[in-house]
Amino acid sequence: MLQEKPDWTLVYGDTNSTLAGALAAAKLHIPVAHVEAGLRSRNRQMPEEINRVLTDHVSEQLFCPTETAVSNLRAEGIVGGVHCVGDVMYDALLENLSLAQTASSVLGRLNLRPQQYFLATVHRAENTDDPARLTGILEGLCQLNDTHPVVWPMHPRARRALESSSLLSLERCPVRVIEPAPYLDMLLLERHARCILTDSGGVQKEAYWLGVPCVTLRDETEWVETVQAGWNVVAGAVANRIVESTLGFSPPEVRPPVFGDRKASQRIATTLAEQS
Repeated sequence: MLQEKPDWTLVYGDTNSTLAGALAAAKLHIPVAHVEAGLRSRNRQMPEEINRVLTDHVSEQLFCPTETAVSNLRAEGIVGGVHCVGDVMYDALLENLSLAQTASSVLGRLNLRPQQYFLATVHRAENTDDPARLTGILEGLCQLNDTHPVVWPMHPRARRALESSSLLSLERCPVRVIEPAPYLDMLLLERHARCILTDSGGVQKEAYWLGVPCVTLRDETEWVETVQAGWNVVAGAVANRIVESTLGFSPPEVRPPVFGDRKASQRIATTLAEQS
């Protein structure tokens, strides 16, 4: 930052690097712009929640994906420089889905048929670092595997937890563990899944955009719009709730367009250019 002297420091999401970039810029008096601002889970035990809140409060331009995010900021007294622009992940998905359909052969490689498998992802510390929660999730996936194969691109954090705990084992659970999937492969796996089970915020949204039922393996979600629309069920980490939520899922036909119109990145670029 000292060398490049940027007009803006643009940070995205809620990772540790998001907060690191925001704090470094703010202390160097470089304006911060936060993409995906205003998300709140109301769970301060989540590292991501702390990162979001602190980043929003040092940002001068806040680019929100939904009106709910705008309302969250207003409730905290943040009203200046707030813009509801839509979701840049939606832009990316629409841009890359057709490419994935031609460039990825993941379904053939894994011998999967559309609508005949469940897709699972688990990576958040609240699940991987808690043996009781991870056990509940694993038991739920094992039971679901009796109805349709469960494909699990396993995050390194989940793999380490399973390998280090004597309480957990995949030996008795025939879910199909694969390496973390590249983006285009993941889009196709999501697109053709019967249901997606995840603790990822991004995957929850992608499921919604693709019209795939989603069961969230957490006790809350930032993406309340997907729950309100009936396409996402928050099931937590209890095995029977996970199974019941998945097998009993019957989403409505309508999916309200609450995440923008594929022009989020254009709006962000325009606003920053005008402010520079």
